[in-house]
Amino acid sequence: MLIEAGRRLQKASPLTLRESARSIFDAALAAGDVRPLVFRALADIAPPERGGVLVVGAGKASGAMAAAVEEMWGDRVRDGVVAVKDGYLAPTRRVRLAEAGHPVPDQRGAEAARDIRVLAEAAGADDLLLVLVSGGGSALTPAPPPPITLADKQR
Repeated sequence: MLIEAGRRLQKASPLTLRESARSIFDAALAAGDVRPLVFRALADIAPPERGGVLVVGAGKASGAMAAAVEEMWGDRVRDGVVAVKDGYLAPTRRVRLAEAGHPVPDQRGAEAARDIRVLAEAAGADDLLLVLVSGGGSALTPAPPPPITLADKQR
């Protein structure tokens, strides 16, 4: 068996430095793909029988996470609001993606934070409120308590 394994190694052509670098890069990208991570996280969770799923969240990857939730649970997702960094949109049908400022919070993020709160407070006893948070979430949903203002947070 060792001789056979040795023959296979001898037949394999070595990767060039460029091929090795590309292979490492591709593996790193695949490891950061949120779709399979969301699928795995939700694998043992069933959407509610009587209520719906409400999705809220914030962060640079939260839009892609929301798209994965919709792909997995389809029409069970009733509504949603997720704040994402400008340009980080993903294809969603029921979850509204709100672009906002990052790393400096802005008024759009403050409005998204209010929309998220309104939706979360509207959840009924039979609903599942799914919260998706990734890096950048705190800047994308500024909601400073008085007397702190948005301008204070921006500074």
